[in-house]
Amino acid sequence: MLRIVCFTFNAFSENTYLLIDEATRATAIVDPGAYSQAEQQTLRDYIAHEKLDVQFLLNTHAHIDHVLGNAFVLRQYPGIPFLLHTLDLPTLRAVPTYAGPYGFAAYEPAEPTGELAAGQVVELGESELQVRFAPGHAPGHVVLYDAVGGQLIGGDVLFKGSIGRTDLPGGHHATLLQSIASELLTLPDETVVHPGHGPTTTIGAERRSNPYLT
Repeated sequence: MLRIVCFTFNAFSENTYLLIDEATRATAIVDPGAYSQAEQQTLRDYIAHEKLDVQFLLNTHAHIDHVLGNAFVLRQYPGIPFLLHTLDLPTLRAVPTYAGPYGFAAYEPAEPTGELAAGQVVELGESELQVRFAPGHAPGHVVLYDAVGGQLIGGDVLFKGSIGRTDLPGGHHATLLQSIASELLTLPDETVVHPGHGPTTTIGAERRSNPYLT
């Protein structure tokens, strides 16, 4: 069984996730937004206290708020794979050009060691994460589906009562809606969505009441 722990970090109130395989303590860190030393210490202390075995760094996409802690994670847990969809490499590599004006002058870039691709399965201890390609908010955006637990790490695709913005470089509104229709709304209604910002929701709740989808 996969347990999901959320931390909310940085000025964008970004949700950083630990995906923990309960049987083995194998853990993936998803979208680390930990920027300040205090935020990084919070993440490091929790992992140490829970005796977690960090095995992956995964980015759903590479906007600045989701990658601020990438270099920290790779320094803290050397040798772990860092995976990102290849279509979001330009998004990641653009971050240093605007990090300073956004107030993150100490941002450290980090380069992926591998990729996340549609249909890929990431094995995490005894758990599995299915990679679903869901562009529109970002060109290489993916979501991570835990079918056994009925849980989805959704990044900035679908929120409680809203959807991801599409006015950033590489965003496209119609593509995002198509991604939601084909990759998210095809999941069971009881699927819990853990978004990149804000509270959790379910596929069924958003199917019934999200104003962007009805």
